[in-house]
Amino acid sequence: MRFIFLRLPSLITRTLFYLAVFLSPVLGVWVASSLVAYINGPKLLTVFSGILLFPLVPILWEMRGRKKGKQPSILTWGDRITLRTLALNLVFLTLLLALRPQTSFLALSTRGDWFLDGMQGPQVELARRGLFTAARGLEGLYLRFHDNPFDQYADTTQVRPQQTPQPNPIGQTGQGKGWPWTDVGLHPAVVNMPASAETSIASVAQYIASQEKDPMLRVKALHDYVADRIAYDAPNYFAGIYPPQDAETVFQRRVAVCAGYAKLLEALGQAIGEEIVYVTGDSRSSTSDLEGQSHAWNAAKINGQWYLIDATWNSGYVDRASGFTKAYKTDYLFPPPEVMGITHFPQEESFQLMAQSITRGEFLRQPMMRARFFAEGMKLVTPMRSQTDIHQTAVIQLQNPNQRWLLSSYALKGSAQAERCSDSPTQGPQITCSLPTSGTYEVSLFSGNEQYGDFAHVGQVEFNRR
Repeated sequence: MRFIFLRLPSLITRTLFYLAVFLSPVLGVWVASSLVAYINGPKLLTVFSGILLFPLVPILWEMRGRKKGKQPSILTWGDRITLRTLALNLVFLTLLLALRPQTSFLALSTRGDWFLDGMQGPQVELARRGLFTAARGLEGLYLRFHDNPFDQYADTTQVRPQQTPQPNPIGQTGQGKGWPWTDVGLHPAVVNMPASAETSIASVAQYIASQEKDPMLRVKALHDYVADRIAYDAPNYFAGIYPPQDAETVFQRRVAVCAGYAKLLEALGQAIGEEIVYVTGDSRSSTSDLEGQSHAWNAAKINGQWYLIDATWNSGYVDRASGFTKAYKTDYLFPPPEVMGITHFPQEESFQLMAQSITRGEFLRQPMMRARFFAEGMKLVTPMRSQTDIHQTAVIQLQNPNQRWLLSSYALKGSAQAERCSDSPTQGPQITCSLPTSGTYEVSLFSGNEQYGDFAHVGQVEFNRR
């Protein structure tokens, strides 16, 4: 009994202490090495940081203390090295997480398993899951510094989905009503709308309701109106300045960023009793990094089922050189949740509309393929991660049952100058891209109906050439 009350607590304390001493440098090196992998830095930097944290700096610290001729300590040499190792690593981790909280989370969530690259097997997958579960523990810190400016327009009392919809399976051809939409343009009610019907949000919605009785096509018509009549506010988007995005302001100005598109669609639905709600979260596109950027879109309940809509992305595209280019499409009109979930991550988990929701880390690790990639029947085989290390040649393998023509290009991350991977289009199943020098590259895919026709962007993957 004396052992239990006197010795056992001491033994537990010492065990926890030495465990902390052991784990702190391991955690420090893990975070540092994941950051190095994420930014495509030299791996020797990881080794060097590990040597510095343990044991080089603690030993140098001890030697410096001896040179100063300090009085003998009751602690042994090993005790002092242990305490100094713990102190150094705790300071290192604290500073790293304090100065780079978001980047640390992103690095651990996407590249925290870098040392398992190329390894397979049950034990490897178990270790990988453990690493990403540990990385998820930093999500709260990430969110504290992650502000979405479009949350201010959200209605905290709005309804939340209670069931998962059952839209068309991925790759199933639509029949003029449902995703993927084939050979479908703007709804006739939008094309032929008289000026007298566009005097207010309510008059627009009521006109559309009078022209279309089918619930799904009626919501499509509301979406079409927003996607067609509103221009994207590219100058303010790139400047990071967002004028008021409420529905009435957007309706009058006819220009908006994503929040304005989503609020106007919500208001049109409310005017005729359609359940269309405003959703905020993050999205990933060709103009964003792997982490994505703040975004807003919609969810609609039609015939008892929930569907997802992004009128902003269906209105056209944006780049710094030319600003906004109008180009109506239906890629993000009622796509399957699994397709939407590759590029859109809602703040409210229920708006994933998936039977099995995904974590933010899982979202970030997915290659950034567009909805059109799946609508055209294609499936990515490799790589299965948003960022992959290579030595020289980037390889993308895919299934292309509809024999779409494919082009690919590469560009150094952050550069507007892109080069073709090959001169001629291909139909796969493998695309190779020789990357000229070390660096992080974005390899983009484009798809077309004809070998020498028009091609549309369908996705991109990051490659780190070592």
